[in-house]
Amino acid sequence: MRRVLAVGLAVLLGATVLTACQSDPVPTDVAVAWAGDGGGGVEVTWKDDNAPNRITIEGVLSSSPSYVKYLGAGEPNTWEIPTSAFPPDGNYRVAVATGTSQGGVTSKLAHSEVFDTDGPVRPSGASPTPMGRGVLMKWSVPAAPPDFTPNDPLDVKGPKTQRYVPMVGRPGGTMRAIGPATTSTRQLIKSLQPPYLFQLRAQNEWSSRIGGEVVGLTSSVNGALPALALYGVQVHVRGRVLVQEVVCEAETACVQRRATPAGVPVVILTQVTPGARWTPVARGSTTAGGHYDIPMVNGPSRPYRAVVPAYTRVGVLTGTSTSRPTYTKSVVRVAGAGFAGGASKRRGENVVVSTTVTPAMNTTVVLQLWNRQTRRWVNQAAVPMRKGLASLPFKASRAGSFSYRFVIPNAMMFGRPLAGTTTPPLPLSVR
Repeated sequence: MRRVLAVGLAVLLGATVLTACQSDPVPTDVAVAWAGDGGGGVEVTWKDDNAPNRITIEGVLSSSPSYVKYLGAGEPNTWEIPTSAFPPDGNYRVAVATGTSQGGVTSKLAHSEVFDTDGPVRPSGASPTPMGRGVLMKWSVPAAPPDFTPNDPLDVKGPKTQRYVPMVGRPGGTMRAIGPATTSTRQLIKSLQPPYLFQLRAQNEWSSRIGGEVVGLTSSVNGALPALALYGVQVHVRGRVLVQEVVCEAETACVQRRATPAGVPVVILTQVTPGARWTPVARGSTTAGGHYDIPMVNGPSRPYRAVVPAYTRVGVLTGTSTSRPTYTKSVVRVAGAGFAGGASKRRGENVVVSTTVTPAMNTTVVLQLWNRQTRRWVNQAAVPMRKGLASLPFKASRAGSFSYRFVIPNAMMFGRPLAGTTTPPLPLSVR
């Protein structure tokens, strides 16, 4: 009986001791605030009766990180948790309890207010504007998402809670900051020429994000036209545009690679007279693969060249480039030729043969007749041409079948040669 009583007392005493350990006083007034000047860590403070403590982070509708810190009974009731211990973009609170690493938790948990760890809003896009040898970058930032813990103890007050660090990468180098963090949404960067990659590192008290990229491209362009083309007809300028862009990966050197995007503008320039300035005559843009095909009406003999002008759009700035000049010699175009009233005449009837050409030139053309015996064209008459029209009347004195043609000589137009031509053979039947 005595043995049973001893065992029962021991069990009762054990239960009493265990209950006492699990019901140690709960820490009070758990609070969080930014440590120091407002960055780098979260300072936790609380009150207790000189007890050892365990500090953890609890997720509120978020996963709890595996962070645990034990403090001895004699240590101050304060601890700084680095911001890196908090997962980004979540809701959390700090829990403080009495306990040790050997004995475990011996009180209920005391909690701080709930706070969020929302990172900065990523800049959505940047637009470059060339300014001399530099460029003015402007970027936009979407509205911040709703704050589900308004006025929490770690909210940074003020309308501009995030900053932007401008960064530039060049071939062979790494992305590097080129200026201090700013709250402005524009940045003038002096002496910045393609090729480069511009980025913004948006940062706030919790984390940073990359956004607002601008790719500074260099370009090269070639172009080709026919060496000879009829005056006033449509010809095509064809070529290809290649661009060089900079690609930067984290913690590696930036590299330059070739691209052939669609939509790159191309302008065709010409020099109207020798020594004159180059002026635009046609415009177009590249298609897939960087190719372009731009139609234009051929004029006098002139040199042409293709130009990729400096142009910008959101996220892209392309530098100018020019192809080598290509010279196209124009050929007089026969617009019409034949006999008035048809090519069938009676002997002794008056015949009028004429031709019209473009450009409407003033010159002297030659009417020729095909000689079947010698198998050669024989000159018949020199005919004046005025404003592109030449006409000659004559009498059909012999019966038979004949073939005529006009020979239009070479000419000069705007200081450059214009190639002459001949009309197609003009058959005439005299009965």
